[in-house]
Amino acid sequence: MRALAFVTLLSTVALGCDENILDPMADRQPRAHAYKESVFFSDGLSMHASPEGTVPRGRITHNPALTLGRTADTGPVQLDGDRTANYVAAIPVTLTPQLLALGRKRFDILCATCHGPAGDGDSIVARQMALRPPPTLHKYRDRPAGYFYEVITKGFGLMASYAAELSIEERWAVVAYIRALQLSQNVRVDRIPADERTRLLAEPSSGTPAPLPGTVAPPAGAHAPSSGAAPATPPAAPVPPVHKETR
Repeated sequence: MRALAFVTLLSTVALGCDENILDPMADRQPRAHAYKESVFFSDGLSMHASPEGTVPRGRITHNPALTLGRTADTGPVQLDGDRTANYVAAIPVTLTPQLLALGRKRFDILCATCHGPAGDGDSIVARQMALRPPPTLHKYRDRPAGYFYEVITKGFGLMASYAAELSIEERWAVVAYIRALQLSQNVRVDRIPADERTRLLAEPSSGTPAPLPGTVAPPAGAHAPSSGAAPATPPAAPVPPVHKETR
């Protein structure tokens, strides 16, 4: 029994020495360890910098407007030591229906969880975030396109960076879709096609529709009938309260 226990103990210790139990041979192969001396290189260093002038495969260089969403930072120095960013105002990629479809797909997967499908900050997750709920994106219509790209790339506040999840093209696609959402929720009536404008104004609404360009809005509390509709029925007179006898 003692011999069996001793053999079991030796087997356990032997297995514990290997980091990779499924393939112990991989741990015994010659390899370089960080900050350890190397006998392979003439300078004895295991860690070497990349040759001068090399860049990772697939990296886009000399185009900060595309990769950073900004041009040269020439603004005043801020409290954190950085200069005020000079964001690009226009999206530096070709806008196509395919790009918007890609932006919508990625937005619905990664962004709508907190910012809501319409970008208004209304979502199930947002309603549970008491510390700092995600803001509506429609409040930032005046921000340049490069600002949204940088927030997606670096994160902001409690929002993490999505640089690992979204490629450069996908980030700009999401920015393009955000612009489409902002336009759809804040479009002027005179920019809606005539047939769609007629259909929208004919639909019942709880509020007063926005007046068309060149028209005068009805006064507050007035009942403005739509074109061709019957006049609104005046409100009925209030019914006096009924007093019940008490015994």
